[in-house]
Amino acid sequence: MSSAFRHDLLRWVAPGEMADASALTARTVLRLLWQHLPVRATALFRLACWFKRRRIPFFPGALQRLNFGLFGIEIPSGAEIGGGLYIAHPVGTVIAPRRIGRNCSIIAAVTIGMRTEREFPDIGDDVFIGAGARVLGGIRIGDRAIIGANAVVIQDVPDGATAVGVPARIIPARQALDLDGSEPGEE
Repeated sequence: MSSAFRHDLLRWVAPGEMADASALTARTVLRLLWQHLPVRATALFRLACWFKRRRIPFFPGALQRLNFGLFGIEIPSGAEIGGGLYIAHPVGTVIAPRRIGRNCSIIAAVTIGMRTEREFPDIGDDVFIGAGARVLGGIRIGDRAIIGANAVVIQDVPDGATAVGVPARIIPARQALDLDGSEPGEE
């Protein structure tokens, strides 16, 4: 089992957190593969990448088409995607990045791909992409960024920022409220 897929599985042992590597027993792997359709889709993608890296013909394309037919996800077998990939609902999702870092969460019906020219997004580590979002073109999504549901992102998003809307705009971090509910500085 590849280290990237092992990292993917650790995100599923206890969704919402990263499990300890010791939690990944053969029984747990089989349970995750049996119970979670997205884990099977990710396994097919990682297997296709394994064949592609070893330049074994036929299998990368066949597995890519099988993934689309069985799970409704379009993801090229050569995509550079770090470990910890979490795809909550693969049906209707298209993932065609230049690169995706570690621990990326992709919720449902997301499109990551080109816009008008043959340029693809570069997505950092620990990024969350909400349901129905579109991330398009040769842009960079920074580490720990959050892309809101149904956002259409066509410009760079800095590290730690949140992008929402059509077209997406960066929203400021929420300001902490005092216990009485007033904004800081209000009296």
